[in-house]
Amino acid sequence: MEPCPFCAIVADPTRARVVHEDAHTLAFFPVTPATWGHTLVVPRVHSADLWEMAEEEVGRLMDAVLTVGGILRSVLVPEGMNVINSAGRAATQTVFHTHVHLVPRHSGDPMGDFWPPREAPRDEAALDLLAERLRTAGLSAG
Repeated sequence: MEPCPFCAIVADPTRARVVHEDAHTLAFFPVTPATWGHTLVVPRVHSADLWEMAEEEVGRLMDAVLTVGGILRSVLVPEGMNVINSAGRAATQTVFHTHVHLVPRHSGDPMGDFWPPREAPRDEAALDLLAERLRTAGLSAG
């Protein structure tokens, strides 16, 4: 099993440019940022993705995301910001330690528009059925 690069940074923060830390999280610049100020926020305790974390741990991670995002907004004054969490290979996750990307955005920045174009008409009836299934599943889970 390959060692986790984010656990290595948590163990030795000098391995990265740390911009914020608290008892539960660490925030640092990735090696290859998408934009100026792109920052990763990670929990100190290893988990592969959000669904492996306890609700309280996710809450602490999101508190740090809001704190670091607010700092980025204050210092860099971006026109917008992407908050991205990918879970699983199909969602483009490449480091399997939970992390949230904060990506400050400006018009014309190198990240560009990443949403696919809407080409096919939507199946409204299928969407209605899916929405009902999800509502029903939510009632069962709660």
